Amino acid sequence: EVPLVLDASSESVTKTSKAIELLKSVGAYADIEKVKASRNLRSGKGKMRNRRYVERKGPLICYAVDNGITKAFRNIPGVELCCVDRLGLLTLAPGGHLGRFIIWTKGAFEKLDSIYGTAAVASASKKGFKPPHAIMTMPDLSRVINSDEIQSAVNPTKAGKTRAHAPLKRNPLKNKSAMERLNPYAKVAAQMQAAAEKERTAAKAKKSTKVRSAVGAKFYESMKVESNYQGELFDSFATWIHGKPEEEEEEGEEEA
Repeated sequence: EVPLVLDASSESVTKTSKAIELLKSVGAYADIEKVKASRNLRSGKGKMRNRRYVERKGPLICYAVDNGITKAFRNIPGVELCCVDRLGLLTLAPGGHLGRFIIWTKGAFEKLDSIYGTAAVASASKKGFKPPHAIMTMPDLSRVINSDEIQSAVNPTKAGKTRAHAPLKRNPLKNKSAMERLNPYAKVAAQMQAAAEKERTAAKAKKSTKVRSAVGAKFYESMKVESNYQGELFDSFATWIHGKPEEEEEEGEEEA
């Protein structure tokens, strides 16, 4: 049962064995077993800095007067104790996670109204403090909307055409139809630009064909000369390949 409130005599418990029996009697010792099972070595260098082990958080015991309760529960793994006058946000919700299991003593639970006040009475220890009110008394929004009181007051569902979505905005620089709506002359300008580009391409091709034919003919003639080893540069080479002419050979023999 939540909230779990213990009798006022629980604040006078001084032995750990009695504290364990008390937790088992109220069914809270399963959380202690969970804490024991979660104990592990800390990763990183923290284990060399006097914080070797890590474990989960256990139940929080909130008391009003310390008559030995802190000594009884302080050696139980995971259990934390806090006086009701010194409650803090990170004590009630470690790491910002709501829903911690809290065990109250009767004196601590009765003292909450005087410390934090109620909706009608302000706090006795915090000047002018009242707990914040919920904006909605019924947090189940779907239940509120579907209730008979709300459905009888709202307008009936409209029949017929449904409201169309907003038109999709298109980029006129990439979409021809959008550009033509903005600039009707854009279609004519595009056609003129395409025709001019076509003319330029044809003229360039015609010009390059003439140039290539003259250059190509000249290159072909040079290839023919080089393949037949003709010209002044290849006279000695041609003699080495084909030998000397017969007239030169006869003149050489007569001289000899």
